[in-house]
Amino acid sequence: MAHAAPTVHRRHRGTTTDRTHHFGKSAMVRALLAGLVYGVWAAFIKRQMGPVDAGNVFYGILCGALFAGIMFTLGRMGSRLPRELHAAAYGVFVGVALGYLYSLTGDSVLRSAGLGIAVGAATAVTAFYRYYMREP
Repeated sequence: MAHAAPTVHRRHRGTTTDRTHHFGKSAMVRALLAGLVYGVWAAFIKRQMGPVDAGNVFYGILCGALFAGIMFTLGRMGSRLPRELHAAAYGVFVGVALGYLYSLTGDSVLRSAGLGIAVGAATAVTAFYRYYMREP
């Protein structure tokens, strides 16, 4: 007598296959931690070895919140973009963020812009390579 083969239970995921509807905890935690580091770093540079005051703390919180918000939004919306535009968006984001941090040190604007462009271009190339190699 033959028996039926066992089947694997499949979970119903709904009718959509778009991954952007799923809210991942790790994406939020990653953005918050990166924003915290960025905000502390910006406040430390802005302080210029003087005493910590409320203005420095507020400045760090503002910079960190903006950085985390943009990073989270780019992480959520970036998957909808073509790989070239997605990589360019990350390159611009990282280039502007690092260029701004470097400008807080008081060095020249041209040097800050040059560093931002170099780091942003390297980030864009690296991100494009990653997205190109992992595309289904």
